[in-house]
Amino acid sequence: MKKTCMVTMWAILISLSLSGCGKNVSNSISDSAKAAETTAQAVTEAGKTDLSGHTLSVYCGAGMTKPFQKIADAFKEQTGCELEITFANAGQIQTQINTAKEGDLFIAGSADELKPVSDVVTASKDLVKHIPVLAVKSSNPLKITKLTDLANKDVRLVLGDAKSTPIGKISDKALTDAGVLDKVNVVARTTTAPEIFNALTVDECDAIIVWKENVTDSSVEIVDTEEMQKYIKTVPAASLSYCDDTEALNAFLGFLDSDTSYSIWEDFGYEVIKN
Repeated sequence: MKKTCMVTMWAILISLSLSGCGKNVSNSISDSAKAAETTAQAVTEAGKTDLSGHTLSVYCGAGMTKPFQKIADAFKEQTGCELEITFANAGQIQTQINTAKEGDLFIAGSADELKPVSDVVTASKDLVKHIPVLAVKSSNPLKITKLTDLANKDVRLVLGDAKSTPIGKISDKALTDAGVLDKVNVVARTTTAPEIFNALTVDECDAIIVWKENVTDSSVEIVDTEEMQKYIKTVPAASLSYCDDTEALNAFLGFLDSDTSYSIWEDFGYEVIKN
């Protein structure tokens, strides 16, 4: 009888022990596996793997040509992976994605630019802030301090195309909110942000609304106004469903979260969003 009781007690104790710690053991194994997987993925994504022979097709807004090309070159140097990059305005890229039905990644000027291709976007993550600014000639000869000053008939304004570029849409929104869109003297609209900036440097206008990172010349200065703060956007990296090389794509997405990429963006005046 005693033997039977002892066996029963041991069974109960073992059962209690397993029920009390089984979850922890399971979680511990699961957590360890996840940690190992994360570490392995981090090593791969940091550009330590050999991707020679792999090629990624990437679309990128033309205004980000210089920093993104440098990032692509750094990734190729570390991994051997080729990046075929199409630099164009948002409208052109959206049309190409929907028409050609190909491509691995879309670096858009803002999340809004993903809507026309949302059916083929499988994932998206923010990279950097896209900050719109009001800019004028150095020393601000026309004393422009706010958006309503652009309604002065002596001010020539160049903006982005409101149908094909994020900065053009933002410009129209900001001027509409300020109540002066129908009063400003818009002498030209361009399809890329660099063209907007160039128009001011060659004296084709007196003021522009452009991305902060495009203001790269001492002949131009940014007007110190908080009006544009509410129009700040973020640049997303959107994975496309047409991608058939997930190994290379995941490695590049990881590389975009590396110190190397962060440093390049910052060197070109962007504010990085660290994931």
